[in-house]
Amino acid sequence: MAARLLAYEVADLCLGKPPLRSLSSSATVADALAALKSSDDDHFISVWNCDHNHSLKARNLQEYCECVGKVCMVDIICYLCREDNLISPAVALKSPVSVLLSTVKGLVKHVEPSSSLLEAIDLILQGAQNLVVPIKSYSKRKQLLQKSVPSISPSTIHNGREFCWLTQEDVIRFLLSSIGLFSPIPTLSIDTLGIISNEFFAVDYYSPALSAIDVISRSLVDQTSVAVIDEDGILIGEISPSTLVCCDETASAAITTLSAGDLMAYLDYGGPPEEIVRVIQSRLKERNLEWMMEEFATIDQYTTNSSSSDEDLASPTTPLSMMGRYSRSSSNSARMVRRPEAMVCHPGSSLVAVMVQAIAYRVNYLWVIEDDCSVTGIVTFANMLQVFREILESMSL
Repeated sequence: MAARLLAYEVADLCLGKPPLRSLSSSATVADALAALKSSDDDHFISVWNCDHNHSLKARNLQEYCECVGKVCMVDIICYLCREDNLISPAVALKSPVSVLLSTVKGLVKHVEPSSSLLEAIDLILQGAQNLVVPIKSYSKRKQLLQKSVPSISPSTIHNGREFCWLTQEDVIRFLLSSIGLFSPIPTLSIDTLGIISNEFFAVDYYSPALSAIDVISRSLVDQTSVAVIDEDGILIGEISPSTLVCCDETASAAITTLSAGDLMAYLDYGGPPEEIVRVIQSRLKERNLEWMMEEFATIDQYTTNSSSSDEDLASPTTPLSMMGRYSRSSSNSARMVRRPEAMVCHPGSSLVAVMVQAIAYRVNYLWVIEDDCSVTGIVTFANMLQVFREILESMSL
């Protein structure tokens, strides 16, 4: 059985995965916003750069394309929260999509379908968040048809192929399906295994949400979250990219005006409470930024999917409470919208229990707390994969 597990290839983990939707690196932030709002099945969209002079042109490919990164709504929200962009969000959206891409190298890696499970885990442990795997080839005719589509269209074909993401969650799910092969390690506590990290992002409950914008961006890169704590280090909640990703661009107004604690209330999946909306409107007015919502309404009309009815489009008088989140038609996507409550475990929790809990809540981490609810650390999928990597390496000997 161990030999069979080691024989699995990356392609085996990609069965049934949908092709990547993509943007050209020549697209704008507004194009990315429109593409994300029109997506029913993914919170991220890949960004591709095409080289017309690449050596692969000799293999009858008209151009060589490479995935250079990914963007999500959190990238856009954090970008709009920059001081110079708050003055005119509409102008900021005209910037190239490249301004949203992380400067951290290696977050996205191309791999061949024949790559081994161990190779995939190694790339993730080296820092890769998403592995780009080819899943289907297409004729030149279909490639030309896709090339004729504008850059904001969800193109899926590059280099004559469609690709998919392979994520940390995919690998953890796969390992969980064969968890018995790793016995008894999965039954040990995360404390015993030494995989609790004491390096994590945290902000005070009463601190301005805008002061947390850098750690929100960094937690997105790390695929973790930002703990919201009180003065005694007690975990109150979190500001999670996996929750913020379901908001629209107007969340930048909330971050600009609210405290970290109030932002958690704004992020509640039921929509921002009316009292929070009034606070945002009042503070925007105090800062002479009340016109931001008019700009956002205009932006929303541009970025809303063209297939939407007139009633679905925001108008310049649309209240903030109606614009906090953008709708998705997919029931699966709706299920992924999370509340801002933090997902927690304890140092004595077993590895398998933590894996199941994280997968159930669609997060890549769990906060580790003591009995008094003080935060002692965080455990991530990357921490877990390190344990399995060592076991798999011993199996291969």
